Amino acid sequence: MKKYIDQGKNDTRSGFGAGLAELGRSNPNVVALCADLVGSLKMEKFIEENPERFFQIGIAEANMMGIAAGLTIGGKIPFTGTFANFSTGRVYDQIRQSIAYSNKNVKICASHAGVTLGEDGATHQILEDIGMMKMLPGMTVINPCDYNQTKAATIAIAEHEGPVYLRFGRPKVANFTPVDQKFEIGKALMLSEGTDVTIVATGHLVWEALIAAESLEKQGISAEVINIHTIKPFDGEAILKSVKKTGCIVSAEEHNYMGGLGETVAGYLSTTLPTPQEFVGTKDTFGESGTPEQLMAKYGLDNQAIEKAVLKVLKRK
Repeated sequence: MKKYIDQGKNDTRSGFGAGLAELGRSNPNVVALCADLVGSLKMEKFIEENPERFFQIGIAEANMMGIAAGLTIGGKIPFTGTFANFSTGRVYDQIRQSIAYSNKNVKICASHAGVTLGEDGATHQILEDIGMMKMLPGMTVINPCDYNQTKAATIAIAEHEGPVYLRFGRPKVANFTPVDQKFEIGKALMLSEGTDVTIVATGHLVWEALIAAESLEKQGISAEVINIHTIKPFDGEAILKSVKKTGCIVSAEEHNYMGGLGETVAGYLSTTLPTPQEFVGTKDTFGESGTPEQLMAKYGLDNQAIEKAVLKVLKRK
């Protein structure tokens, strides 16, 4: 299998901050809004260089979404920033009514997604957001895997016309994708070709999938690893092509297995090529307090869980 090297751990939220700063220099229509979490969203450089294009809304997330929707009417491209829980669950009505329904060009940028928010616990962690956002008509849903890909995705969504949900995380994780990559919305990325099983992963679980594939290779199992950075629009053709070769699939995500990537994969394959599938994701539960590493292990969201799921699905081929 193709080998990937960790170029140095970095947090995906910093990738967002770097991408936003670059947009501030290249696109005068880009504006940023934040709900009192500038440091957490790494928006300082954009604000420093473009103070007149930044709006501090305070702890009033619903108001932030309404203001963002209004700014699009004047041709601006607003990027909103707060935690994923507050970017979705707290303001779902405002997103549905003011942004999605009228197809406003708002970029909803959500940090601290999943259990890797860590010690802040279940009230701040969200594991339902991908499902909530993908069900909104016209909403693009993106969940990049590392710093470099998050930076590239942030830059790319400014050119996309229509609402976007961009999901990223808090902790420092492996940074292994190319620095100079071109991010293509809706296009899955083949990371490593294989013949025995397909592993489709998104977000923080992509690196874990690559680690699992290396371990499986030592056991004589050839795993194909695909990075699904865009949940919607979904690249079903890439999945179909892979499972025609491997005959089984494992989905991996830091999200409830209901409503997320795994359900999207299962829904697509059920109508094109029914295929044995195992799900790596949280099992209809809230999170809790703990370190990101402890929580990923407890909730079965690491490379060992992926490897176990592969061994299970192989028996069902």
